[in-house]
Amino acid sequence: MAAISKYLTAKNSAVAGGILLVLYFLKQRRKSYLMREISSQMEFSVRVTPQKDGKKDRAAVDKLFFIRISRIVRIMVPRLFCRETWYLFLIAVMLVTRTYCDVWMIQNGTMIESAIIGRSTKGFKKYLFNFITAMPVIALVNSFLKLGLNELKLCFRVRLTKHLYDEYLKGYTYYKMGNLDNRIANADQLLTQDVEKFCNSVVDLYSNLSKPLLDIGLYIFKLTTAIGAQGPATMMTYLLISGLFLTRLRGPIGKMTVTEQKYEGEYRYVNSRLITNSEEIAFYNGNVREKQTIHSTFKKLCDFFLYISHLQLFLFFSRNCIFISHNCIFVSCNYNFFSQLWTCFSHLRLFSKWIFLIIATLNLVIVKSGANVLVCGPNGCGKSSLFRVLGELWPLFGGSLTKPERGKLFYVPQRPYMTLGTLRDQVIYPDTHEDQKKKGISDQVLKEYLDNVQLGHILEREGSWDMVQDWMDVLSGGEKQRMAMARLFYHIPQFAILDECTSAVSVDVEDYIYSHCKKVGITLFTVSHRKSLWKHHKYYLHMDGRGNYEFKPITPETVEFGS
Repeated sequence: MAAISKYLTAKNSAVAGGILLVLYFLKQRRKSYLMREISSQMEFSVRVTPQKDGKKDRAAVDKLFFIRISRIVRIMVPRLFCRETWYLFLIAVMLVTRTYCDVWMIQNGTMIESAIIGRSTKGFKKYLFNFITAMPVIALVNSFLKLGLNELKLCFRVRLTKHLYDEYLKGYTYYKMGNLDNRIANADQLLTQDVEKFCNSVVDLYSNLSKPLLDIGLYIFKLTTAIGAQGPATMMTYLLISGLFLTRLRGPIGKMTVTEQKYEGEYRYVNSRLITNSEEIAFYNGNVREKQTIHSTFKKLCDFFLYISHLQLFLFFSRNCIFISHNCIFVSCNYNFFSQLWTCFSHLRLFSKWIFLIIATLNLVIVKSGANVLVCGPNGCGKSSLFRVLGELWPLFGGSLTKPERGKLFYVPQRPYMTLGTLRDQVIYPDTHEDQKKKGISDQVLKEYLDNVQLGHILEREGSWDMVQDWMDVLSGGEKQRMAMARLFYHIPQFAILDECTSAVSVDVEDYIYSHCKKVGITLFTVSHRKSLWKHHKYYLHMDGRGNYEFKPITPETVEFGS
């Protein structure tokens, strides 16, 4: 040991630590270059060729990670002088103050121990009194630090959530993510739980990265002043080597966290799906099958938790050695979701994975205002798909489409949507009460709309337009369909698409509703299998589901079909 210790001088230790540090940065730079080349090739392949299943981006703390983090930080801290900046400054000040408090506590504790060993009653009382006096100040510093961290987490979450929902609800992005693109699953989890975890991780990274660096710098200065540079240099060399080794050893934790969040999202999804479709499942007596699905999903989650716990048993020793690495990896694995979300927001409006072939040769169909069209055909022939293209929910990949602007075309689905809110909101949706006032439509006119669909008794029963109920449960199927037609009369569009929207309405009420649509000048595109509706239309479009169609006027010689 004596022969070895003579080489452990301050100069040699500093040189060795510098060489290791340079080698580490060179390796990271080469790794970042390779990642950048791979990402550029992947971006080119996505633009030119359809996306193929392959390996996902690995969660890693590299240059690309910091570039992406900086883009998100600019969202969470939009200006130099903002609320978040002041909280960052408060946290920094409190961290510096707590570091000096820690140093003082160590020195004061050492003096107390020295007084005890030296049997100095006077010194013991003095330093004990200093300790008791300083405790309220240290507690106040810790309280302000915790306040700053919690407030900063909340501010970051508010900023990021607002930005993500602005992008998510822009146009039809929310629809396309759930129906036309499968790159992102469980968007509800990404926008709720993962946003919270991501913001917490960023704040924890800020505090857990800055304070250890400050502590290391301050302790090295104190130790160098007290015992020289050889001891701190040896400790830093050991810290660097062990840190690189343990970071490499704990690399799979990031990927496992991504998988854990995926399984959590799947488990929550099957439960919410059971609640959303409980009526349909009850009709099919599917409770046994649903129980099996939920149990299998939960078992998959539990098995993965068990696997992680076994792995952490072997990696537990690294928890106290490397603190910064854990936080960086946790932010990185959370960012895996947000990088996908970011990419989807940027490209989803220009890209769709599937091409839907609805009609092979629908060359020219011209419908003038006032000429109602009945669309008929077997199930699965593309009737609803045609209207999804007209409503701009699905993209048009070939040919040309001429249609009214969005405000002149209204869609009434078979399963009407009842929003959360008052009875008035059900009629004027998606307008607000303020929009209703701007249009100059009074509540008395809304009452007439309800009377036109024979729902005037709903207002009398509830007693007020401001009554709030769970309207999806309060109204029956037929009442919900008639409420959707009252909503149509409120907006009075030039054209309306009615997709089996009166299937639960009696024939006499249905006849009156269609007659009133003609009276107010609404041109209808109707999907229906009822013969009773043929008399309200001038043309019919029959689709056979094989790419062929027939568009002809309805005459007395036309053979009506349906139920």
